[in-house]
Amino acid sequence: MYAVVKAGGRQEKVAVGDTIIVDRIDAKIGATVSFPAVLLVDGATVTSDPKVLASVKVAGEVLEETKGPKIDILRYKNKTGYRRRQGFRASLTKVKITGINK
Repeated sequence: MYAVVKAGGRQEKVAVGDTIIVDRIDAKIGATVSFPAVLLVDGATVTSDPKVLASVKVAGEVLEETKGPKIDILRYKNKTGYRRRQGFRASLTKVKITGINK
């Protein structure tokens, strides 16, 4: 059995025991978090009805807080001497899926 969940502006395919990396969740390490399901597949049964999926919750445990890869941003205009450098690293959370509750 697996589910497609909405996590951090994206959709992730998860099963029990999977580890996913999502945008930062404001929760302590070891805390339990819940994700809403968008699709549920149980063997040959596929559920995509929003009314039925409103009761389905995917539970996970927060493992750690990490940072994503560094993105270098460089703005440059020709012949004017205009240069600006900027960097960015996304804050991420690693979550282990512990259960899919129907």
